[in-house]
Amino acid sequence: MNASATLLPAVVRPAVENLHWLSSDHCAAPVLDLLDGLGWAIIETPEANIHMTSPDGAVYVGWLPEDPSAWTREIVWRVQVLPADGEVWVQEFGVHTPSEAVAGFLAALVAHSSR
Repeated sequence: MNASATLLPAVVRPAVENLHWLSSDHCAAPVLDLLDGLGWAIIETPEANIHMTSPDGAVYVGWLPEDPSAWTREIVWRVQVLPADGEVWVQEFGVHTPSEAVAGFLAALVAHSSR
């Protein structure tokens, strides 16, 4: 592909002193806000775990801060996808993964789900 440099977006590089890397604050708010806005079913348990399911039932997201088996595996987020034409796959995120990163992963998953 040959494109004029004037048609390409400018690369923006923040100054090193302006970089702010995410770190975990151990809250689920960014994911909850995203999935609630998309109409997902959200169920909270008395133990403070939260289970979320996509409207079509094909994706499950678990926020599992009080699940002993999750802590044994050193995870707090579990995403399970059941594609209509494929095998189930799972992605898990550790306790130090920022919830904004998990929300970004889920936003990309949702954005590409119609392909």
